Amino acid sequence: MSTESKTKSRLLEAAHETAHDLHRLGFIDKRKMNKFDALCIAPVADFDSAKIRDLRQSLQLSQAVLAAVLNTSISTVRKWELGDKHPSGPSLKLLSLLERKGLEAVL
Repeated sequence: MSTESKTKSRLLEAAHETAHDLHRLGFIDKRKMNKFDALCIAPVADFDSAKIRDLRQSLQLSQAVLAAVLNTSISTVRKWELGDKHPSGPSLKLLSLLERKGLEAVL
């Protein structure tokens, strides 16, 4: 586990770093470490329709190409951009990664 992930606060960041070190040394098992990760790492921000459209246009992608990158359907991307549906789970995480790191990070 990487301690470079964004955390909710400095205190949680310090606790997460300590737990990571204890895990590395064998004092905390993988299951407990996963619980620390879930508690300490900030959740992914939501993407509204305008933000998805702006991201797609800034990457100079069509809806079809974005759908292929995210492994989803064109109609799903269209519905996200219209505001009829909202991304969740892996799609939300990939959109966040695209926004932060660019297209090369997910290809």
